[in-house]
This record gives sequence, structure tokens and C-alpha cells, in this order.
Amino acid sequence: MTVAGSDPVSFEELQLAARNHGLPLEALRWPLTPVGLHYLLIHYDIPMVDAAGWRLEVGGRVAAPLSLSLDELRRRPVVSLPVTFECAGNGRALLSPRPRSQPWLVEAVGTAEWTGTPLRSLLAEAGVNADGVVEVLFTGSDRGVEGGVQQRYERSLPLAEALAEDVLLAWAVNGQPLPPQHGAPLRLVVPGWYGMTNVKWLERITVLDEPFAGYQQAEAYRLLDGQGPDGPVTRMRPRALLVPPGIPDFYTRRRLLGPGPCRLEGRAWSGSGQVTAVEVSDDDGRSWAGASLGEPVGRWAWRPWALDWSPPGPGEYVLCCRATDATGERQPSGPVWNRKGYANNAVHRVPVTVTAS
Repeated sequence: MTVAGSDPVSFEELQLAARNHGLPLEALRWPLTPVGLHYLLIHYDIPMVDAAGWRLEVGGRVAAPLSLSLDELRRRPVVSLPVTFECAGNGRALLSPRPRSQPWLVEAVGTAEWTGTPLRSLLAEAGVNADGVVEVLFTGSDRGVEGGVQQRYERSLPLAEALAEDVLLAWAVNGQPLPPQHGAPLRLVVPGWYGMTNVKWLERITVLDEPFAGYQQAEAYRLLDGQGPDGPVTRMRPRALLVPPGIPDFYTRRRLLGPGPCRLEGRAWSGSGQVTAVEVSDDDGRSWAGASLGEPVGRWAWRPWALDWSPPGPGEYVLCCRATDATGERQPSGPVWNRKGYANNAVHRVPVTVTAS
């Protein structure tokens, strides 16, 4: 298997891709992604967790350590929140040379309504004293070897981020119990951050007085050898995606459109602020027109956009879309390469052929 402009995909990457899947772009039409279409990335194996005997342990620098069953968690305050997730490696397959890992194009995204209890209320119950506390560590049940290190999947958050209002410990998605592949019986949901932050199969929360130096924090998910400063991957960068219009040509992979007006539509999001503008181009980014914006289903969810386009005539076109968020950050026209292929939010391009009839 190869991706245009990239090295061949290795057997190991094919095995990884068989476990994971992306969002079909036509599914962008749903405000909330059906669970079976939501993108999925699993680092190791899906662990077999007995929900009846499972407990969440909360410890470390706390005054009153907790050990809670799922039923005990469900008796605490309940919040439902629509949140857009995007994999940090989304767009990796469009880089050249292509980094070795899951070869995503632009489909590693989805928006769901997550239901659970606020993390900060549980930390308050455990008696977290901010004096000397630096981070909060989240440990999942999934295990594997990465970078030669045998480990469980673990990620930490700075204390201030962990105490943010909308961070959830979720046991349901789109009104249904979490399925095994999405982290049952409990997962972390951190709105605005790339997907690696949302630890699945959560079994332990540890309050730390020093930064976590585990593999998934100190080695993985860092921007290395890019054109900007190296550092950790954190919040999602602005991105707009286009629902491919017309019908697909199986052999050329272009979209085929008849003459006449066409409604272009899609979704846009950012982890640092609401999307404030989406622009569309029909000439591969040489000129742009503003699209209309709809309301998101929640403050941390993607926003719909639309534009009525009338092709000047039959021929070949490259449709593009780009988003700008409330901080003023706009999607770049091309990717910024880094060794692990993270946070590539370059403009989405869709080649189309407009026919004469």
C-alpha cells in the first residue's frame, strides 16, 4: 500500500491500521458522529475489563485516597458534553517524507456527546492541596511495548488543566455505555486537546509533585525537528474539512460534478477558541471566499459551515477550505514537517472534475 507522495506503508503499519479506523468524510454531515463512524486509535490491545469488579483508584498527593466502583461514580454529579476529538497524527500521511506510524489522511476525527462526572469534583473530594502539586497522572489498563519500554498507557495533565470545568470521567457516549474500543468502563475526556490526552480504560489517577517522565509524555507526542520550537503536543490547531461533493470516480479518486450550482459544506474546529471564520477556494488556494457559519452543538464541538458554489464551467478544480479561530490562528496552506507527523493542520484539498452534462 502507498499514499501519493509517500513511502510504502509497512506491514506493521497495516496491522495498526487494521485495528484503527477513520471517519468517512461524508459523515461530517452529522452534528454528532455515530459511534461506529467515530475515528478510533488504539495504541496496544483492547484490555478485557470486568466492569463489575473494576475500581478507580485516586491517590498520590491527596488527603483522602479514593477507591470507587462504577456505580459509586455514577451516583456523583453527572454532566453530558459534546466534544470533538482529533488524533494528533491526523494528516501524517500527507507529509513527505512520511513519518512511520498510523497513516492518517484527514479522517482521524469525530464528535460525540460524552457523559460522566467532572474530574475536578472528584479531585476536590480526594483533598488535593495545590501546594507542591504539579501534575495529575492518568493510567489506563492497556499495556504494550513502545520505544523498547514495557508500559501501560499513561498521560499527565498540568494541575490547572486537570481542574478545568469541562474535564470529564466518562462512562457513556451518545447516550449509550462506552463500548470496549472506546475505553469501557471509564475514560478521560479533555476538551480541546488532541486525542492522545483522553486516556481510555482508566484505572488510576495519581496526583504528582513532580512532572511525569513516562514514555507517552517525555518521548511520544512531542513536536521534534519541525520548523518551530520543539515541545509537547497539546491543544488541537484550527482545521476545516469539506464533505466531498458530487460522486467519486473510483479510478482517478477525483470527485465528479455536473454543471450548475453546488452547495459546499463541512465542519471546522479548534482547541484554543471558537472558529470565527471559514474560507473556501476553488483554485487551489489562490483566491478565497467566506463561508457562512452555523452554531456548534457545544462549546467544545465542531462548527458547521456552508458555501453555495457555481463552477465557472466544465474543467478541473481543486477545492480548499481553511479555518481561523478566536485567537487569530489560521490554517497554513501547506504542512509543517516534524519527525513524528503531529499536528499537521494544512488546508484540506479536494480535486473535482466538473462535467459538461
